[in-house]
Amino acid sequence: MSKKKNSKSFEIALSAISCALAVCFLLLGTLSHVLLATGYIMAQICLMLPLAKGFYVGDALAYAGTCILTLLLGGLGQGWLLVPFIMFFGLHPLLNALQLRFNINRWIAYIVKAILFDFSLWVMYILVFGSTIGNPELEVYRVINDYILLFIFIGGTIVFLAYDYIMFKCQLLVNAFVYRIKK
Repeated sequence: MSKKKNSKSFEIALSAISCALAVCFLLLGTLSHVLLATGYIMAQICLMLPLAKGFYVGDALAYAGTCILTLLLGGLGQGWLLVPFIMFFGLHPLLNALQLRFNINRWIAYIVKAILFDFSLWVMYILVFGSTIGNPELEVYRVINDYILLFIFIGGTIVFLAYDYIMFKCQLLVNAFVYRIKK
């Protein structure tokens, strides 16, 4: 058996495991809205598995399979819950891996990813809250709704800085885990 054949079979297996675990976490998040954010993050970490060995195509296929299977298995009636994962969280590990592979300046990559993150937050605000948070008759909610874009783009960008750093560290942990599976 050639090394190339073994590598392809390992890529397929790792991508399939990644997809299956990500679907499980996303389904858990869609069934229990309290665990939705945790489901996004755990599914994102699962999608880091193929990237640990540099399987970019396998990761892209695992991402596509995760989105399709989650919609078909339980998210069809509430597909809007999956929009942040489809728009950002599922793509973030691949964006990080491509940033490292092509040696893109980290600040340029950060700006592009932060804009994508903020845009997905804005879309989620529109889909979930219908462009209105709380009771618009109360002053607090009126201020929030009037300045929501400012809150999203400034607050989201600041939060994303820490989030991106943590996800890079998670990728290093996943890389060490996958290295132990097969050297």
